[in-house]
Amino acid sequence: MYKRIVVKLGTSVLTGGSRHLDRPHMVDLTRQCAELYHAQHDIVVCTSGAVAAGRAHLGFPNLPPTVVSKQLFAAVGQTRLMLQWERFFDIYSIRVGQILLTRADVENRHRYLNARDALSALLEHRIVPVVNENDAVATEEIKVGDNDNLSALVATLTNADLLLILTDQPGLYTADPRVDPAAQLIPEVHRIDETLRAQAGGTSTGLGVGGMVTKLAAANVARHAGIDVVIAAGREPDVILRVARGETVGTRFVALESRPESRKRWILAGPKPAGNLVIDAGAVAAVCRRGRSLLPAGILAVEGRFDRGDTVTILDQERRELARGLAAYGSGDLAQIAGCRSHEIAGRLGYTYGEEAIHRNNLVLLTD
Repeated sequence: MYKRIVVKLGTSVLTGGSRHLDRPHMVDLTRQCAELYHAQHDIVVCTSGAVAAGRAHLGFPNLPPTVVSKQLFAAVGQTRLMLQWERFFDIYSIRVGQILLTRADVENRHRYLNARDALSALLEHRIVPVVNENDAVATEEIKVGDNDNLSALVATLTNADLLLILTDQPGLYTADPRVDPAAQLIPEVHRIDETLRAQAGGTSTGLGVGGMVTKLAAANVARHAGIDVVIAAGREPDVILRVARGETVGTRFVALESRPESRKRWILAGPKPAGNLVIDAGAVAAVCRRGRSLLPAGILAVEGRFDRGDTVTILDQERRELARGLAAYGSGDLAQIAGCRSHEIAGRLGYTYGEEAIHRNNLVLLTD
């Protein structure tokens, strides 16, 4: 059913809740990937676990909980983690290649395309990319933030058909199953709305705050890039194989029908939004329902500091995220022309870059 699959493996899946990598389970996950690989599927592994591997290899030293300590553990653990994956895939005569990414690698479109080309070259030569965030050098300013978002980025970079996020829970529930016996697993999601986000944010399980919230964000990015997303339990027997065959396992987030072109996929997965534009109801209707560009007349507020060409988020008056796009004007200019008609721009600024605040070709909707 799916030709190209990104498999995201969280630390909880790789350790089984212990302080060490669970090598037998990693072998089983590799076996499933290998079966798909030899059936001519393209496989990309997005792995966590470097920090856990480094901490275990060093004997769990009592270091302060700082970014530098995490970088130390990651530097030691990344080689250990990659060595394990290389050995396990070698059992099945499959070569692997390591890709380490930070947000800085995709902020610039040229570097984004370089990362895309590196992944494409590996896949073209039937080498399985093993991708992780480069925690040894990443800081709070440049890190992707978590491996859920990283996996959505990788799925977008590789133009995948499926993003499979494996975690320590069976999927998304209607409520926290530990405290609500009536909670039910949601098998399929066609729309990520505020109700669903509230359900995710209200849980305290492994798919709760810091868990399901980030997974929903990753799923929303991927599905708007035309990629199906499944969240499932990493310990479920043959979970990778079953999901790849189209079986109902975990929670499936259905992709939008059309795939955006390459530039819009970069807007989705690449630059972190540098600011917000709050727009009125008329602009919401024009942008979301009529497929129009965003004009200055519909802007109610400009938030943050950004330059012309930076990515910004478009919000409605209830602060729901509607879209992302590349600003045609910097934040200072937009603050001056917010609410004005297009023919008034030159008079206010003394120059013009065009009548649109964000052109339709540089805008990606995040609503269904």
